[in-house]
Amino acid sequence: MEKRNLRKERIGVVTSNKMTKSIVVSEVKRVKHAMYGKFVLKTKKYVAHDEKNDCNIGDTVKIMETRPLSKTKCWRLVEIIDRAK
Repeated sequence: MEKRNLRKERIGVVTSNKMTKSIVVSEVKRVKHAMYGKFVLKTKKYVAHDEKNDCNIGDTVKIMETRPLSKTKCWRLVEIIDRAK
């Protein structure tokens, strides 16, 4: 039996839930500039699968890597960490 690799997990904020069974999650990283040393915010967007359509904009969620579900969607929702106020 082959051992499966660990799947990547990300934590981010839901920025869009207008699609059916899909959400867009933004992950913000603080990266130090190579030459000047100043911290810069880098944003990466992921399209994730939300089976029950229970995420709202502003929720903090955990997503996990999965097989390609569509052209842009290769992540799935694991849990909702914090609901938007």
